[in-house]
Amino acid sequence: MIQLDAVSKRWGETVVVAALDLQVARGELLVLLGESGSGKTTTLKMINRLVEPTAGRILVDGADVRGTPPHELRRRIGYVFQRIGLFPHLTVAENVGITPQLLGWPRQRVERRVAELLQLVELDQGLALRFPGQLSGGEQQRVGVARALAAAPAVMLLDEPFGSLDPLTRDSLQQSFQRIRRQTELTAIFVTHDMLEALLLGDRIAVLRSGRLEQVGTPTELLRRPASEYVRHLLDTPRRQAEQVEALLGGAAS
Repeated sequence: MIQLDAVSKRWGETVVVAALDLQVARGELLVLLGESGSGKTTTLKMINRLVEPTAGRILVDGADVRGTPPHELRRRIGYVFQRIGLFPHLTVAENVGITPQLLGWPRQRVERRVAELLQLVELDQGLALRFPGQLSGGEQQRVGVARALAAAPAVMLLDEPFGSLDPLTRDSLQQSFQRIRRQTELTAIFVTHDMLEALLLGDRIAVLRSGRLEQVGTPTELLRRPASEYVRHLLDTPRRQAEQVEALLGGAAS
């Protein structure tokens, strides 16, 4: 569904992404994992042409993304990011319905789609006429997910969408997103620097370091067979945390 062939990006003499090869199957969630500056977000932005690659090619559903004008491509690919980016002067319903409106959908069809999506992301229909500033952070992020789904895209890109939320809200949204993805059969790429989030959400994980691919595999493969000391180091944190929780539970039981 998504294919990156030797994709590179330079800013002057700085290599941000280096000859990256990746494939994402239809219906799969691939997590891009790595520290700040590893090239995760730049890779995501190259897929929907917010950033143009220096070299290589990117295919979505078999077609080179360079063959589609950027604004048309972005209307076909859902995009969710940490800062949410809702339009503050538009209501929730207007924010969610903006892409279908731009695509020329009839008003009644847009209204039906907005109602469907608010239900899908578990938001009360009574919030439809509120403005983003009247919502909690978690509610705003649910609106952001609904907006990204509005035109029924087959592909969704998510750039640390839950990173700024408190742990309980973050866990709730992670579970909601997994349910939505299964229901809609989305193909998704999810950027995070949180190893635990990557392990819990990803069908496969691609570990990036300084723009280069260190390893790609299922969570189990990475846990059992890290390909480098860097990958092993990333896995140490969730493994150590799990051991500490087990120790606490053992102490409580005694």
